[in-house]
Amino acid sequence: MSQISAKVIEDSISLDGARLTTLELVYHRYVHSEFMTHRMFSRNASSSRAIPTHKLIEQVRNNPMMPVHWGANQSGMQAREELSGFSKESAIQNWKNAAIFAADSAEAMLSNGLHKQIANRVLEPFLPIHVIVTATEWDNFFSLRIHPNAQPEINELATKMKAAMDNSTPKLLKTAYDWHLPYVTSEERKSAHDIKTLAKISAARCARVSYLTHDGGNPSIEKDLALYERLVGSKPIHASPVEHQAYPLSNKDEWCRNFRGWKQFRSLID
Repeated sequence: MSQISAKVIEDSISLDGARLTTLELVYHRYVHSEFMTHRMFSRNASSSRAIPTHKLIEQVRNNPMMPVHWGANQSGMQAREELSGFSKESAIQNWKNAAIFAADSAEAMLSNGLHKQIANRVLEPFLPIHVIVTATEWDNFFSLRIHPNAQPEINELATKMKAAMDNSTPKLLKTAYDWHLPYVTSEERKSAHDIKTLAKISAARCARVSYLTHDGGNPSIEKDLALYERLVGSKPIHASPVEHQAYPLSNKDEWCRNFRGWKQFRSLID
């Protein structure tokens, strides 16, 4: 079973056809640097510094992230041919052994009193990363990453992202009172809360991906608003979670920051 997943959590389109999509992703942390090169994306990601080391150690020991293609050594950046037979089995076992060694090393560091922001780093090659990404511009990403020259892990990720978007029907948002609000429920949208309060709630829930509580449990609006104030209401400002909320502009070709055809919540705060 694949360890990579992509799920659309909010999909919106304006009257003149500008589409804004938010996806929830899980993929190999070791290709996150490649994902970060795409600057048209707004994103938040789980942090190695935020999650207790013992939880990550358990994950690395029981279910380490594994390469999706065991490429044979050759010159160049791409491994076209895959290992087979004993060579492949040996490579897989060596990878698992390395994961166990990393887990043992992190556990030893933890027992020596080392902070998790250091101990957790040796686990990263074997960890997934959870990412929330929102964008209007996807074509260049798909062209580059759904390609034989792409790293196999990010190729599979991009393929699943495109499939998720192709299978999603965006909701039509007609006015500036209709907002794209990831993780805000339909019941909450019908409540007495004004639209900017709902945008703050959405931002707080997007921020929680850092420690993997963004989509679970019963959300508390009071806690969400308190978190929002900690993020944006004081300095230094942590503004990336307010890049996922937006309302449609009257012109689909008008830009607001990295969104085309949508007014981004962060621009109102800035």
